[in-house]
Amino acid sequence: MSTSTFPLAGKIAIVTGAASGIGLAIAQQFIREGARVVVEDIDPRIETQFADDENVAALVADAGKEESAIAAVDLAKSRFGKIDILVNNAARIVYKPAVEMTLADWNSILDVTSTGVFLHSREALKAMIPNKSGAIINIGSYACAQTFPGISAYAAAKGALAQITRTFALEAIEHGIRVNAIGAGDVVTNLLNTFREDGREFLAQHGKNAPIKRAAQPEEIAEVAAFLASDKASFIVGAVVMADGGMSIAIPSK
Repeated sequence: MSTSTFPLAGKIAIVTGAASGIGLAIAQQFIREGARVVVEDIDPRIETQFADDENVAALVADAGKEESAIAAVDLAKSRFGKIDILVNNAARIVYKPAVEMTLADWNSILDVTSTGVFLHSREALKAMIPNKSGAIINIGSYACAQTFPGISAYAAAKGALAQITRTFALEAIEHGIRVNAIGAGDVVTNLLNTFREDGREFLAQHGKNAPIKRAAQPEEIAEVAAFLASDKASFIVGAVVMADGGMSIAIPSK
């Protein structure tokens, strides 16, 4: 098996939030590149989406819970023998002014989007450190460093994700483990569908505010994740790689 054709050959990955959108695209990309994958999602559809693929193990779980992180790593080890790659993709968002946001709203977003990243990364590192190799990729956003009205919890969670990435990177690199993040821009997914029926259309339209004048498709972010997971990214440590169509570098002209 050519490593140029299958750069993730022999690798074992965990991808959270893998039932749709970016997570699904990443899982599919990893499989095409030769990896075997534990796909985790709170959506029970995850159990049937890859049912015929012996290179995939599914876990129905809430990525914000400690027991889910433990179960995902245990499943990777019991089914495939090890873990080489973790992609923390699961996230939640709600658009509300801060004065209207409940504590339950706040916690539901931070539990998955930052605490879940910490928990899965911690458990993955425990399994990776003895092997002296590994890669963790956290799916962030331009909200890692920027914000706009109505997303205080999401922006706080993505800001935390960026700092989790940097701190874990410093702690992990001495063990041969690279930790990085992707600062994704607007991507046409179901992220907003829990609170607005036109979620995908809204993201597609909002993406036109970027210099590139469009939103991304999930597969475009998956390509970046696959690169960061591979040995091709061997010198990238603690970075937030922006894949946002230029959104983070532009001063609005209107």
